[in-house]
Amino acid sequence: MTNAAKPTEKLALHWKMAIGFLAGLALGLAAYYGAGSDATWVQWLTHNVTQPFGTLFLRLIFMLVLPLLFSALIIGVTEMGDIRSLGRVGWRTLGYTVVASGIAVLLGMGMVNLFKPGAGIDPAKAQLMLEQGADRAKDIVNATAEQPKGIDMLLAIVPDNVFKAAADNTILAVMFFALFLGIGLVSTRSKHTETLLSAIHGLFEVSMTLIGYVIRLAPYAVFCFMFNLAALFGWGLLATLGAYVLVVVGAILIHMFGVYSLMLKFLGGWSPAKFFRGVREAMVMAFSTASSNATLPVSLHVAETELKIPPKIARFVLTVGATANQNGTALFEGVTVLFLAQFFGVDLNFTQQLTVMFVCVLGGIGTAGVPAGSLPVIALICTMVGVPAEGIGLILGVDRFLDMCRTTLNVTGDLMLAAIVSSDSEESEDTGLA
Repeated sequence: MTNAAKPTEKLALHWKMAIGFLAGLALGLAAYYGAGSDATWVQWLTHNVTQPFGTLFLRLIFMLVLPLLFSALIIGVTEMGDIRSLGRVGWRTLGYTVVASGIAVLLGMGMVNLFKPGAGIDPAKAQLMLEQGADRAKDIVNATAEQPKGIDMLLAIVPDNVFKAAADNTILAVMFFALFLGIGLVSTRSKHTETLLSAIHGLFEVSMTLIGYVIRLAPYAVFCFMFNLAALFGWGLLATLGAYVLVVVGAILIHMFGVYSLMLKFLGGWSPAKFFRGVREAMVMAFSTASSNATLPVSLHVAETELKIPPKIARFVLTVGATANQNGTALFEGVTVLFLAQFFGVDLNFTQQLTVMFVCVLGGIGTAGVPAGSLPVIALICTMVGVPAEGIGLILGVDRFLDMCRTTLNVTGDLMLAAIVSSDSEESEDTGLA
């Protein structure tokens, strides 16, 4: 009797997404340089097929991500066991977040001061790009003026109506309520609270199951995202703002593979090579969607299955990190503010640059984990230091690509943070430690 043939192994999701990414990029560039972005069929395809499908994918993810964030954070808090354990993990998470974000902003601002990308743009092209982005820039600046500032911004984290906060997609306020509810469940153990906690566990499991179904569409959505980007813009915008793009991408790469590797090795005892092999799937998803929140389900999956991080650490650190640990966003904001200052000839002194750095670190903690979530913060910082906020219209054309890059750094940073925190926990399993 012959042995039954082994079933063919399925292609891993990150390889499927990589294929979708390359296929979308190649076909998009072929359409742009072969027919042109103004061709009727290109406009029809992007407006009626690829853009709607990509939008549908993101909407499905965002529809499920709020219940996932809410339930995962509560479960992460309750699984700590006691308030002291929660406090230890919370303070480590906050401390490493501030350190990593501070280094990211210093690195980015240092590179801007060194290479001065804002001084080399053709004024005619720059003016054209400002005009093209004028309407959207105006909307962003106006929206920024309506946002709470100073102490009001801190008070806004505490919701007066959690259902309204959820409806308005005010993630930080919802997370504060989830954290508070989790602490209440830890402090109040009874038959009734166990029932409530069991229901929240059920919500988490259902959310993960449904997101698992949606994630199967990811390779096709990645294809659509990249086709749109390449078919409508080609490489032209990247070439026009080449120096600026190179500074941002260069700083991101140095921070990701340099700073993160050092933190993993010396703060957590992890092997950087094993870590980066384990997080490939999350990195591809982050790059494609440009959203930390949309990538959260994949991050939770790779943290528990590839990195073997204890689930209670992964759920707490990653749900908090999706909003609060955004090194790439902080870096990007610092680079962009200084770039625009150079472009408009605004000389920022040392004190003003320190102010920019401080606000960028805070901005990295509070920025929404959605595509283009950092642009209102940049407009706010520009206003603070006397740089024309409308200048963000200059970088709107390349923001999608840079958003993809900085989101990859954000998500990788969340996983790095979870890995380091887990190495200090008593329940740490056999992870990827060297």
